[in-house]
Amino acid sequence: MTLKETGERAKKAKRALAKLTTDEKNSILRGCAKALNENSRDIIKANAIDLENGRSAGLKPSIIDRLILDEGRIAAMADSLEQIATLPDPVGEMLNMRTLPNGLIVGQKRVPMGVIGIIYEARPNVTSDAFGLCIKAGSAVILRGGKDAINSNIAIIKLFRDKIKALGFESDIVQLVEDTSRESSTEMMKMNGYIDVLIPRGGAGLIQSVVKNSTVPVIETGVGNCHIFVDESADIEKAVNITVNAKAQRPGVCNAAETLLVHRNIAEKFLPPVIKALREKNVEIRGDEAVKAIVNDVKDAVEDDWATEYLDYILAVKVVADVDEAIEHIAKYSTGHSECIVSESYSNTQKFLSEVDSAAVYANASTRFTDGNEFGFGAEIGISTQKLHARGPMGLKELTTTKYIIYGSGQVRG
Repeated sequence: MTLKETGERAKKAKRALAKLTTDEKNSILRGCAKALNENSRDIIKANAIDLENGRSAGLKPSIIDRLILDEGRIAAMADSLEQIATLPDPVGEMLNMRTLPNGLIVGQKRVPMGVIGIIYEARPNVTSDAFGLCIKAGSAVILRGGKDAINSNIAIIKLFRDKIKALGFESDIVQLVEDTSRESSTEMMKMNGYIDVLIPRGGAGLIQSVVKNSTVPVIETGVGNCHIFVDESADIEKAVNITVNAKAQRPGVCNAAETLLVHRNIAEKFLPPVIKALREKNVEIRGDEAVKAIVNDVKDAVEDDWATEYLDYILAVKVVADVDEAIEHIAKYSTGHSECIVSESYSNTQKFLSEVDSAAVYANASTRFTDGNEFGFGAEIGISTQKLHARGPMGLKELTTTKYIIYGSGQVRG
């Protein structure tokens, strides 16, 4: 099937999906969640092929980790669909109804986007999450994953389409582009008239390629060059725990910390224990001269390190003079994703929260919480680092748009 045919099917299916009630959409989600649990062995078998291919291709361990599907992760995917089913349906919500002086009643109604295209990389759980969110938000979805997870994605989508058909609904509300060539990605970016909005989810190269080349409107999800700033008033134990979690709990994801900034007045007390704890998690430290003067065997940090999203067990570390220098550093190198201050100072905390311009700004908590599920939205489609039309974790409401509804009683314009 060509991409044009895929687009035509999605365009037809979106009208059928838009007519479904909340209960009908929830029945699809719960049915697909059950299918995941009942067919986990088939998915794991397909995933094993992707893992073998990935290891043969020399993929980094952090990327292999993102690729793995086991019983636990499949159960989590199913749980996510179940949770989405419990969330309030944003479609049909009426906003800002008001009566004008001429008697017209004007308001906005939340409606589906239509057809959402998603281009993403080696995370097969995204296949399930994206499907669930788009269906609940009333939009048909065309998924185009990367070659690293193609067998897993085919197995998951076949399962969903079979279940949707068995429930008596239109299975073309979800489709997978099985061609993982660069050409298929480029063609999706030009599918005006079929795809209403395109969402890239992956590394910097993928995201920038879509942003620069797409003629379809794009919601830009973010590269995560995330920062932790440890202020001079920080509680040492708290700061160590937050830093280690933000870097090492799962380094191959966009909300993992990539740079640690440390106030010079606390550096001698804080750096030895935090670097010791990080090294116990196999994290490589790349530091500036001030860091190297305090801790032995630290590799030199070069200019590129401050701007790099490693997605690996590597952390850049720099000593700064104060909160202002930390904020300036973040302003220069951050990708606008997630930043954290660890501080017991109210004034410094408020200054950081106010002046750091990122989608999620934390005080005394790990950046790993920047996630739709953790924020209570259910699964998310991605973390938007732009300011239109969404910012931060993109849940159900961010996958809808609005239209104006006007009630009249015969008014004509003079």
